[in-house]
Amino acid sequence: MDEPLQLPIDGVLDLHTFNPREIKDLVRDYLAACRERGIFQVRIIHGKGIGNLRRTVHALLTKHPEVISFTLDHPEYGSWGATLVQLKRQ
Repeated sequence: MDEPLQLPIDGVLDLHTFNPREIKDLVRDYLAACRERGIFQVRIIHGKGIGNLRRTVHALLTKHPEVISFTLDHPEYGSWGATLVQLKRQ
């Protein structure tokens, strides 16, 4: 059995190395871990590609009760390959 992967909780989540089946739980768990640590602005890197992963992430964020807002990153820093998320403060 595989050991759980330990991710640094620093406000940046890069989804490139994860299986698409893992994304829903991963994003939810990561956002919860950020809030627990007082990190309320999160950057999720989903890549540009054809946009399927971005759409999945945005659908999750739209329904997430702790998300205030989200937007694509600034053109200099990833543009439509990354999403900035603002979380509710506790």
